[in-house]
Amino acid sequence: MSTSRRALLAALRSQPQPATLVALGAATGLHVNTVREHLAALVDAGLAVRGSGVPDGRGRPAATYAATGAEHALVRSEYTGLAAALASTIRRTSSTPDRDAAVAGAEWGRDLVSSSPPAPEHYADPRKHVVTLLAQLGFAPQPGGQPSTTLLTRCPLLTTAQAYPDVVCAVHLGIVQGVLDADRADDVSAELFPFSDPGACRLELSRGDGAHG
Repeated sequence: MSTSRRALLAALRSQPQPATLVALGAATGLHVNTVREHLAALVDAGLAVRGSGVPDGRGRPAATYAATGAEHALVRSEYTGLAAALASTIRRTSSTPDRDAAVAGAEWGRDLVSSSPPAPEHYADPRKHVVTLLAQLGFAPQPGGQPSTTLLTRCPLLTTAQAYPDVVCAVHLGIVQGVLDADRADDVSAELFPFSDPGACRLELSRGDGAHG
């Protein structure tokens, strides 16, 4: 899947309700015709569905699109068992499972950056790059009320995270740190608070002295 198509899918997942072509173009910075082509491919792949908006005056209502969650189901069915086995092995064989998991996650985060370089707007604030990549991984990030706060409203490995929170959550925080390291964002600190909010984990990305913003 191309970078632009993956970004469009991430934008679809972040929408609280079905979105129009124009709205998705504004969210991704892609031309409407490009959005239309990518949406057709996502619909064909079963990753998105097309609907109709509310009629507004004359003419047909605008088409709307929403993510189906099919890819998340595929990830769960194919990789949850493997993730659980790896988490169990790390906890059983490592004297510092959380540290080793964080190291593995950081390597993963750096690999994500090398395979998907940040867009120009992410250089000004690498926190946006972190949130974009987390959306692509299926965490469904949402604003948390403060500029430094992001709520992760979906966990791609929820069952495994509940069974091995010290390992899986350390991997997830490691991913964030790996992205920040790759972006050379030395002034940004990351903290993850698992299951801290109703239906979400809270990610704090603070600049400088740790003040919000």
